Amino acid sequence: MHASTSTEPPVAPLNPGWRAWVTPVAFVSGWLVLYNRLQPTTDAFMRSLVTSTGLDPSGHLDAALSFLTFEVPKVLMLLALIVFIVGVLQTFFTPEKTRAILAGKRQGVGNVLAASLGIVTPFCSCSAVPLFIGFLTAGVPLGVTFSFLVSAPMVNEVALALLYGMFGWKVALLYTGMGLLVAISAGMVIGRMNAVHLVEPWVFDIPAVSGVAQRLDWEARFAQGWHHVRDIVLKVMPYIVAGVGVGAWIHGYVPQDFMAHLMGKSAWWSVPLAVFIGVPMYSNAAGIIPVVQALLGKGAALGTTLAFMMSVTALSAPEFMILKKVMKPRLIALFAGVVAVGIVVVGYVFNAVM
Repeated sequence: MHASTSTEPPVAPLNPGWRAWVTPVAFVSGWLVLYNRLQPTTDAFMRSLVTSTGLDPSGHLDAALSFLTFEVPKVLMLLALIVFIVGVLQTFFTPEKTRAILAGKRQGVGNVLAASLGIVTPFCSCSAVPLFIGFLTAGVPLGVTFSFLVSAPMVNEVALALLYGMFGWKVALLYTGMGLLVAISAGMVIGRMNAVHLVEPWVFDIPAVSGVAQRLDWEARFAQGWHHVRDIVLKVMPYIVAGVGVGAWIHGYVPQDFMAHLMGKSAWWSVPLAVFIGVPMYSNAAGIIPVVQALLGKGAALGTTLAFMMSVTALSAPEFMILKKVMKPRLIALFAGVVAVGIVVVGYVFNAVM
């Protein structure tokens, strides 16, 4: 007697790919619940603090503490969600792919493309410098490379999402458009000046590295997102706490009339002064936006305040120190001057239309 054989095809096991989505979906769902409960929870905490300590609910300290207890978890929650999404996106926009997209692009089109890629490649001003070197060795024109160098730290998705969460889509879109305009214009101006001779010669002696194409499944992409959350959020947390602390002090103790006079629309010198103050500072968007929020709450003009934010994120002393290794001081001064002038113009435009 022979064993019977079935002619039906074997049943394939269920595709386990959906399992990779379980944790991210649960994370986003829990995030939404917690974020919606954040304001009532912090309000209840402050009421209990006032009751237990006798704190004056209309005093400066209460205003500062209310700002601090709400903004720290709010910014950290926004950052955690955004960084996770960015970490997943980065698996599609690796440095090698970015170099390949920009290599050989002509002036104009290349500047627009480079500035736009800066939005989806979340590098701070210092971490963008190694990419600057990689772009030049891959044949990306100098002006196009500078458009990316300006855009990546200033108009990244972290800044846009936090601006949207705190000020609404109009401010976020206007900031995006004007930031891209600064990056494109600065790159085109530097490119037309043909300042390649101001780059240190050793940069062009580095052989170009071609990345190996890698196909990732969703489980690996999500793993990259969780890695970004653990790495980046912990790294920028001190900046966030410091930024919110400064914002809390401004919110609670700085007189509104003083800030309105210093950074208001009435004084023509307020925008250049804000840029001049911001350039020596170093922070990322997550750390500086709470300060921006507090300044606006005290009567500072939107254009002046966002010009300050742009100068802090796009131009910084640590960035200049790193750039000194790859370019001559004249080119650094040209870069800083062109970008600073563009930011000042943006500040005046914001103040005029908002």
